[in-house]
Amino acid sequence: MARILVVDDDMGIRELLSEILADEGYDVALAENAAAARKARAERRPDLVLLDIWMPDTDGISLLKEWAAANLLTMPVVMMSGHGTIDSAVEATRVGAVDFLEKPVALQKLLQTVKKALKHEVPASRPPLTLDAFARSPLLKDLKKRLEQATANTRVLLLKSATGSIGEICARTLQTPKTPWLDLSASSAPLTQEMLWNASGGMLFVADLMLLGRLQQKNLAFALERLERYNLRLVAAVSQSLGALAEAGWDPSLIARLGDIWVTLPQLSGHAGEVPEIASLILSHLIERHGMPPRRFSTAALNALRLHHWSGEWMELLAAVRNLSIAALEEEITAEDVEEVLRLDMGATPRAVPALPFFNQTLREARDAFERQYFEYHLKNERNNMTRVAERTGLERTHLYRKLKQLGMNPARRPEEE
Repeated sequence: MARILVVDDDMGIRELLSEILADEGYDVALAENAAAARKARAERRPDLVLLDIWMPDTDGISLLKEWAAANLLTMPVVMMSGHGTIDSAVEATRVGAVDFLEKPVALQKLLQTVKKALKHEVPASRPPLTLDAFARSPLLKDLKKRLEQATANTRVLLLKSATGSIGEICARTLQTPKTPWLDLSASSAPLTQEMLWNASGGMLFVADLMLLGRLQQKNLAFALERLERYNLRLVAAVSQSLGALAEAGWDPSLIARLGDIWVTLPQLSGHAGEVPEIASLILSHLIERHGMPPRRFSTAALNALRLHHWSGEWMELLAAVRNLSIAALEEEITAEDVEEVLRLDMGATPRAVPALPFFNQTLREARDAFERQYFEYHLKNERNNMTRVAERTGLERTHLYRKLKQLGMNPARRPEEE
């Protein structure tokens, strides 16, 4: 008898789905929020999870990402939403969901989806990318040694001049194999002792301290006080100086605790010969752990990356690899793709979009503002050729028009597209 965990904050929906599934002979467990879902998952792994997206404590996609990051996505998950959007479905599928149901869920559709999902084979989780994969890079072999030495007698490590993928790769290097992983920057819900207990013996991670909100800062302080109790280690990356945290209003005692032991990422300048291998492994990380489309660098593209002057150091390289993984039209990334992203032929580095204005807006406002700039950039570059813009952004044209309409953008179609 298959065990199905239904996670939804609406009691009526939980009871309705429970009755329907129980009548079909399934063993049904219920959870009203993410905390209850974590507990149910820990007590007994279900054969299938029906997971609502919009919940009060932690949204469903964040919980899905949490399970995926901690290698706990060992069962098929079907997302549910009464406000379903194509974007939500695509994001959930990229993270690891096997299907998506819109509420109210029709009886026949529910049963068909459940039957199909239970037949879905969950692929074995791949081991996370660590610095061990950079064995041919003296620069990163040395970094690994310094990380291990720095954490020999401490539970807290700060990674300076780091963020995103490279910070996660460093933290994964220090994580004991097959132990829990909890990303404190992935959730905006209050951190509980139960969550820390579930992560016992594992790793806590923060991708960039500068991006933490007030509640997440409180979660971080809460976790720091309990590292010893739950046998946890914390690795936090920061892209700017600790002084920037103070200017942003952080608690001085929290900054002091975080800045006790640190390792600064080595500079790429002067190590151009190692950039190709580093870029290739970062690309692998994005594909395997963050759902980017399959890509590989051509030899010419790697040479172009090697010749570029990385004035922005690690953040610029990470951004470039991420953009190349999205913008390349073919599976093989070419030198022309690199030149277009980095503007090598013009001798200019990519222009960074100021981030601070976004921080003064709500999440929805900031996201919409970024998306407008993103599509304005591609529309201008492709001279409003919607076919090319669709290719560049990875959206079907129908979805592209719908997205532009949602953002209040209505570019004229080129004559050749009529």
